[in-house]
Amino acid sequence: MEQEEKNYQPETRSRKFWRVVLGSMVGFVLASIITFILGILMFLGMIATLQKSASSMMSSTPNVKDNSVLVVDLTPSISERVVEMPFSFGDYSQESLGLDNILATIKAAAGDSKIKGIYLKSKTVSASPASTKAIRDALVEFKKSGKFIYSYSDVYTQNGYYMATVADKILLNPTGDMTFRGYAFQLMFYKNLIDKLDVDVQIFRHGQFKSAVEPYFLDKMSEANREQLSTLANSLWAVFVQDISKARKLSVDQLNNIADSLLCSSPQKALDLKLVDQLAYPDEAEKLIKSKLNLGEKDNVNYVSISKYAKTVTSKDNNKDKVAVMYAFGEISDGKGNSDRGIYSETFIKEFRKIYKNEDVKAIVLRVNSPGGSALASENIWHEIENAKKAGKKVVVSMGDYAASGGYYISCNSDYIYAEPNTITGSIGVFGMIPSVQKFMKNKLGITMDEVGSNQHSVPGGLYRPMDELESRNMQESVEEIYATFTKRVADGRHLRVTYVDSIGQGRVWAGCDALELGLVDAMGNIDDAIAKAANLASLDKYDVTYYPEQKDWFSTFFSMKDDAVDAAVRQKMGQFYDMYDGVQQVLNCSGVQARMPMLITVE
Repeated sequence: MEQEEKNYQPETRSRKFWRVVLGSMVGFVLASIITFILGILMFLGMIATLQKSASSMMSSTPNVKDNSVLVVDLTPSISERVVEMPFSFGDYSQESLGLDNILATIKAAAGDSKIKGIYLKSKTVSASPASTKAIRDALVEFKKSGKFIYSYSDVYTQNGYYMATVADKILLNPTGDMTFRGYAFQLMFYKNLIDKLDVDVQIFRHGQFKSAVEPYFLDKMSEANREQLSTLANSLWAVFVQDISKARKLSVDQLNNIADSLLCSSPQKALDLKLVDQLAYPDEAEKLIKSKLNLGEKDNVNYVSISKYAKTVTSKDNNKDKVAVMYAFGEISDGKGNSDRGIYSETFIKEFRKIYKNEDVKAIVLRVNSPGGSALASENIWHEIENAKKAGKKVVVSMGDYAASGGYYISCNSDYIYAEPNTITGSIGVFGMIPSVQKFMKNKLGITMDEVGSNQHSVPGGLYRPMDELESRNMQESVEEIYATFTKRVADGRHLRVTYVDSIGQGRVWAGCDALELGLVDAMGNIDDAIAKAANLASLDKYDVTYYPEQKDWFSTFFSMKDDAVDAAVRQKMGQFYDMYDGVQQVLNCSGVQARMPMLITVE
């Protein structure tokens, strides 16, 4: 006992401290590991449940009742294609519609005995002119089934009214509003802003109409740009008023007078001018629909939204021979990327190569909706289309809202080209734009740079110092060489003389109806016309249509929505100033020689 007491040593403070600290650390680490593992398991369980629930929702076919009315609301954003999302995720994931789904759904509704008519809500149409016309043309076809279309809105924007004119009756709220004033282009110029920032923009271009760079060195339109935009506005407006004239039994001169004199200044005047058929409130519009359906006052109308009805539309796949539709929409860029956000040359070529090497695919429709972009990427895509033709595939292009500059570059090598009358195309020209921020960094930020190299141009001029005369000359020569290649590609593809292509090129944009007269496209038509033509060229009687790139499932798309949500948030917060922000971003991000059109068009 005495020996045990002698061996016992009381614990020192430092030893006790480290025992407690180390014990706590071990406990914390073990707890963190357990919590992490449990968190992962819970997350995977939640995702599995969510995916199962979503898959169940998406796989279940909605029940469409007899005597139903299809509600076509075109206010949400309309793109070429969208992935169907089973849930809504916050303010910036507003339901969007795919042009492909809209057209297919309207076509299916025409032959569905359960659908008796369409209730069109077209306050505005969130699409460019060509997509808007494609939808309107589909509604014109729908009416051939003998079913009704009624349109109601509290307010009609110009684009919304154009869509509404397809209806049997147009109803407008008695205290609402309507716009009818003509087409115009408003461009924002950044020269003074760039001067204030002490940024030098070095510009190289070929073509007096290649005006994409003008906002960065001018403070107003050049005469050449004013000329081309005036011609374009008049061509687009002509398509607009001709369709309205036919639908409303009003002459083009009458419609132009209404626009020029701002005669449509109130709902009552819109009625007096026969632009609308009735002034009514929403409940009165529904009474009209009930009457058409022979329903009593207390009966409910079986409405079905276009997004819900789209889930009932299925396609059959019974034939071995295929016509493949390849979507190419967005800006054209080099390298790899998400095909839902643009045309990336390596990604596009890989997918396109799979298509034309597929023995079941006998013809290809290239659906182009692009304002252009990288000249190098456009050339590489052009080359791959050439390879597809050498492999024996027929290639037909269907132009959407835009097929301009690089968008036309990748179109011109096809066997046949369809455009909408108000497609924006042409813009055969190239440019290079390199900002130099040397003075900005020195004068605004107090940062200077120095350099040393083995040769005179080891450090290239550009971003951090202005290009010297030799570098500028080399850059301009590169632009000229690419323009020469571009015009040669167009001349060969369209069977035209290079000198003629140059005369209608120079960066000038054209409406589709004008491009037809100039020989840049073969016919006016939509994607269905292009598919039929491709089948005809390949001598196909029976065939199925397949679509590429294959769309990602909703789950993958949801986790790639981050950038879209951020951009939507910035756009909402900045409002009308977003265009200024976007313009500056284009200066900073523009690299290499570009084949890009000068503007994107928004019609309200």
